[in-house]
Amino acid sequence: MLLTKRFLPYFATQCLGALNDNIYKNVLLLLVTFSQVKDLPISVDMFVNLAAGVFILPFFLFSAHAGVVADNMDKAKLIRRLKLLEVIIMFSAAIAILSESYMMMLLLLFLTGSQSAYFGPVKYSLLPQALKEDELVTGNAWVEMGTFLSILVGTLSAGILVSNENGTLWSAITVAVLAFAGYLSSRAIPALPPQGVIEKIRFRPLSGTWRSIKKARQTPSIWMAILAISWFWFLGATYLTQFPNFAKLHLHSGATVVSLLLGMFSIGIAVGSFVCERFSYGHVELGLLPFGVLGLTIFGVDLLWAIPPAPVDAGFVYGLKAFI
Repeated sequence: MLLTKRFLPYFATQCLGALNDNIYKNVLLLLVTFSQVKDLPISVDMFVNLAAGVFILPFFLFSAHAGVVADNMDKAKLIRRLKLLEVIIMFSAAIAILSESYMMMLLLLFLTGSQSAYFGPVKYSLLPQALKEDELVTGNAWVEMGTFLSILVGTLSAGILVSNENGTLWSAITVAVLAFAGYLSSRAIPALPPQGVIEKIRFRPLSGTWRSIKKARQTPSIWMAILAISWFWFLGATYLTQFPNFAKLHLHSGATVVSLLLGMFSIGIAVGSFVCERFSYGHVELGLLPFGVLGLTIFGVDLLWAIPPAPVDAGFVYGLKAFI
């Protein structure tokens, strides 16, 4: 299944997209957190939290409309258009990185989130159309693993790029090249025409969201799955956003330790995806959800207890080797 034309080009496209999103977002956060930026109109803490909100906001505003678009267009054609839009955004982002225009980078982060919000529904709705029924759980596990390994590589790469002597130049080149590579891979996705009756697409973001919620609540299992996924992403986004400041203020560490934390987080999710696939025996199984929620809770508390005492030397900063 993995190497077939109906799955591999799509898998490569979504992995490259997740990789590029996370390189760009984390390069921005690391530059602001560790580069002692002086010309920001707001505090670093406020900027970091605002960046997280700016990236997530489009998912709230546009996801319902994105779902309607995905249902009523050829999915392969829609993906190619979205990847072409990503090329434009990331080439603009490369210019903003080189000119160190942080507020412009923040605006482009919103556009990146908007592009990702429209890619999200087509990313998942494509699977039942492209895969056989007995391949769905395995395909979903591959997508989940690929997404978070891309997050892992993206966050590790961001730390390496920012710590490099010519970090801004290499960061700009990387986001531009990855966007173009994602567009090229999307060209190989076979046609996936819309199924059922084609509706007229109207742009009604907020009312569309409310209608989607009302429809989902009619089926309790779907509604519970949505709540669980939403909580998972809420918690995950909180961790991923706060790790730079958490490492700097409470772990007394540098950018390489941030990459380590993000890497461990992403590896854990990739491993968990395949453990879930094994425990569900190839079937959709909501009974695993309580174990996942319990694990997130227990180990989240354990992370709080594991914070080390402050070093005697107030100016000491842990590098990767010393922290391990």
